[in-house]
Amino acid sequence: MREIVLDTETTGLDPFDGHRVVEIGCIELINCIPTGRVWHCHLNPERDIPYQAFEVHGLSVEFLRDKPRFAELADDMLAFLEGGMLVMHNATFDFAFLNAELDRLSRPPLRWDRVVDTLALARRRHPGAPCSLDALCKRYGVDLSEREKHSALLDCRLLAAVYVELVGGHQARLDFAVNGAQSAMLGASARAIEPRPRPLATRLTAAEIEAHRAFVATLGAEALWLRY
Repeated sequence: MREIVLDTETTGLDPFDGHRVVEIGCIELINCIPTGRVWHCHLNPERDIPYQAFEVHGLSVEFLRDKPRFAELADDMLAFLEGGMLVMHNATFDFAFLNAELDRLSRPPLRWDRVVDTLALARRRHPGAPCSLDALCKRYGVDLSEREKHSALLDCRLLAAVYVELVGGHQARLDFAVNGAQSAMLGASARAIEPRPRPLATRLTAAEIEAHRAFVATLGAEALWLRY
């Protein structure tokens, strides 16, 4: 199961008020385990950065002035996201900003059925408890010492650790349970399993069948094989 933990930093809170994405971070997971593949960029937002936003992420106009624009990296980002479920915290925020950027380029939007919102998962698992990323890191013992300001790539690393706990902890890697993201996918697309219209032909030879029959006969009248 391929999943992409994704986070953005922006110039403000509302993409429909002209605010833009200034940083995107992505970390690839396979079966909830980071593979080491990441995709990360800083972006020139082609506008000013309000002081309130600068206080959150520390990215200034001067720092971002020579960075690429979203249009220059859109294809590369979409190629990295292709085929994966997108894991985001408060997903409606990042989802809206990325689709606003894609809409400016007349590109198809990201699909909501590919999104896992860890904020919604956390609220279901811990009703009434604080569910910010900081609060979840503290709950699950994830080290926050490097998080002086918001950073898309650092927040992805923190969220990846939190996500593993939200879907069952590290033990979830060792059992056959379907994790939360897979459940979301299966719930949306599952259909009844139908029998094959034509049974598969046996690959056993007549000699193998006879040898098995002779072996079962040695097990006695109470052998479990005789019940099936």
